[in-house]
Amino acid sequence: MASLAVRSRRGQGTGSASVVSADGILLTSAHVVAGADRAEAAFGDGTEADAEVIGRDPLSDLAVLRAHGPVPPAVPLGDARTLRVGQLVVALGTPLGLAGSVTAGIVSNLGRSLPTAAGRVVDEVIQTDAALNPGNSGGALADGTGRMVGVNTAVAGVGLGLAVPINPATREIIDALVAHGRVRRAWLGIAGAQVRLAPELAERVGSTTGLQVTGVVDGSPAEVAGIRPGDIAVSLDGTGIVTATSIQRLMVEGAIDREVEMTLWRGGALVDVFVVPRELVGS
Repeated sequence: MASLAVRSRRGQGTGSASVVSADGILLTSAHVVAGADRAEAAFGDGTEADAEVIGRDPLSDLAVLRAHGPVPPAVPLGDARTLRVGQLVVALGTPLGLAGSVTAGIVSNLGRSLPTAAGRVVDEVIQTDAALNPGNSGGALADGTGRMVGVNTAVAGVGLGLAVPINPATREIIDALVAHGRVRRAWLGIAGAQVRLAPELAERVGSTTGLQVTGVVDGSPAEVAGIRPGDIAVSLDGTGIVTATSIQRLMVEGAIDREVEMTLWRGGALVDVFVVPRELVGS
């Protein structure tokens, strides 16, 4: 565990980070190092090192740094998919500048959604009652075996903390940040709202809800494909669509510039259109 001192054009700040590899890779929250290229890392064994921000992803609120100097042993990564409500978890970090603090609690709920400053939603967020305070952000949430299952990212209220999960999807994000300094995502260019489907339609598509398109960005892949406001999306690339987050999950690097089929309910009939997502830039 490391305490981070960050200086940027926004001023000075503190946060926490975890050593996740023997070559000095640190994992933290993107908002902890927003606007900064470097940070000072102080470790629990008393050593200190300058750390370079090598990648951050505001859409998942994850960032990685590389420490220039010796680091303590890496924390083993777990899998948040194994967590259950009521399970013991431990939050590590530097709350209120108090380095090396540990608080215990339980998993209060799973599958929460966390809006980020970048306008997207982080899925499968872990809710815990382990005490979190300013400075905890970026620190590890560990299970009873000492494996890191989340990155503490927000204090939602008294007795309520949230953590971005460690799972296969976020491991891919971390790997991409280490390798390339960024995460590539696809983009359709639609806005929508979840709506309930008529019973006969729900039976046909196997879902009680769909995503009604409320807006289409000019010049976007969706407009090029002929998607219109009022359409109700029920599937994309063979996967059922019920919310905007459902589409977001599919807009990964592999979808960029690949033609995918979207099924829409339009004018009393199911219509198939083909859309080619482009790379999301400026995220």
